[in-house]
Amino acid sequence: MTNSPEEGQQPAEDPQPGYWEQQSQQAPYGQPGYGYPPAQQAPMQYAPDHPKATTVLVLGVLGLVVCGLVAPFAWVMGKQTVNEIDASQGRVGGRGAANAGYILGIIGTVFLGFALLAAVAMLGLFGMAAVSTGY
Repeated sequence: MTNSPEEGQQPAEDPQPGYWEQQSQQAPYGQPGYGYPPAQQAPMQYAPDHPKATTVLVLGVLGLVVCGLVAPFAWVMGKQTVNEIDASQGRVGGRGAANAGYILGIIGTVFLGFALLAAVAMLGLFGMAAVSTGY
């Protein structure tokens, strides 16, 4: 018996490479072609933050947590800073911090308003109580 092709059969062409032959044809690990995109040209550069962005954020947090009298300043400065950042057409960053301080300033101002209304109501109740008791 010989391993020659029989009549009507074509000779076997190059067999497909086995697993190890396929692995040796792939690019080395970490090189382009191994499932990784080619290296980028240069890292992206971001615009510098607006000088007041962090200040507005700090004022917003302080106005909400510590002293409500600071909150209106965070609201006004935050709105101005966000408008300046939007007008810069991408040359100035820090919009997220400025917007967060702006929103915290609004919330802190609302809480300050409620506190002032409560204080006026309490003074009114105490005044009415004092008048009715004769003190």
